[in-house]
Amino acid sequence: MNATSPEGGAPGRVVLLTTSHRVAPGLLSWPAWQALREADRVLCADGAHPQLPYLREAGIEVAETSPTAEELLSACAGGRTVVVVATGEGEPALTDGLARLAGSGRVSMPDLELLPASYDLPGARLLDLVQVMDRIRAECPWSSQQTHKGLAKYGIEEAYELVEAIEDGDRDELREELGDVLLQVVFHARIAEEDEEAPFSVDDVAGTIVTKLIHRHPHVFGDATATTPEEVKEHWMRTKAVEKGRESVTDGIPLHQPGLALAAKLASRVRSAHLDVPLPASEGLGYDLLALAARAEAEGVDPEAALRAAARTYRDAIRAAEGVGE
Repeated sequence: MNATSPEGGAPGRVVLLTTSHRVAPGLLSWPAWQALREADRVLCADGAHPQLPYLREAGIEVAETSPTAEELLSACAGGRTVVVVATGEGEPALTDGLARLAGSGRVSMPDLELLPASYDLPGARLLDLVQVMDRIRAECPWSSQQTHKGLAKYGIEEAYELVEAIEDGDRDELREELGDVLLQVVFHARIAEEDEEAPFSVDDVAGTIVTKLIHRHPHVFGDATATTPEEVKEHWMRTKAVEKGRESVTDGIPLHQPGLALAAKLASRVRSAHLDVPLPASEGLGYDLLALAARAEAEGVDPEAALRAAARTYRDAIRAAEGVGE
C-alpha cells in the first residue's frame, strides 16, 4: 500500500520552533522570523507563551491550539507550511505522534524541521540559579532564616572543599564544588536584598566585580601595556592601593586566615613592593615557621599547599601502619 497524504497532494512542511526562556521574548533569529512570516499557519498550544505578544505585535497571526499529529498533517497537506511554536516542554506528545505516523508507513510525511529560534548565551543558567534561590529563600524553613553571619562557616568549608577538589584533580568533584561556592555567593546576595538600610542584589555584586576587573586590566580594556604576569600583578596592586586608599602594603590582608598563608602573603606584599624588611630575629617555633613561609613564597611555593601535601603523605603512612586500605 502506498503512503498517502491525508488530503492528497504534496505533504507540506512542519517547523517546530523552539525558544529559550532565558532569552528575552521577541529576540528571535532571522531564520525564525523568516519561517514565521512565510508560514501558512502558526500554532501554539500555550496561550500564555511569552513569545505570543511579540509575534502578534509583529503581525504574525497565531492560533492557540494543540493539534494532534494527524491534525497537523492535515493542516500542512497540499504543500502548506505550519510553524508550531513549542512550549517549554518541547511538545513531546506531538513529536511522539509524528514519529508513530512516520513509522507506520501509511501516510506521506511532511518535511519536519526543528528550528531553534533563540539560544542560551554563556552564563544563562545563572539566571536559573537566581530564580531557584529566590524560591528557596521564600519557601524553605531553614533557608528563609539564614543570615550572613550564620552562613559564614559554610563559605569557609566550601572554599576548602574546592581547594581539595583542585588538588585531587577530580574534574567531577571540581565542577560540583565550584557550584557549591557559587551558591554561597548567590545565597548571600539574596539575603542582602532584604536589608532595610543598604540592600543590594546579585546584579549589584556582578556589576561591582565587572567594574573592578575592567579598571584593573587596562592592558586588556585600555591603552596600558603589560607583557609579563609580574607587570600585571604590580599594576593590580597599585590600582588596588589607590582604590582602597591604603597607606601600607599590609592593608587589606585578612589576619584571620591560616598562619602559613598569612605569613606568605605578608612576604609576597613586601617582595612585590620592593621593600627591604628583614624577618624578626626572635627565637621560637613561630618565627621558624615564619621564615619557612617566607622562603617558600620567595621560591614560588604555596606553603599551605606544600604542608597539606606532606600531611596527606603522613596520613597515608599512618593508615598503612594501621593496615587500613584506601
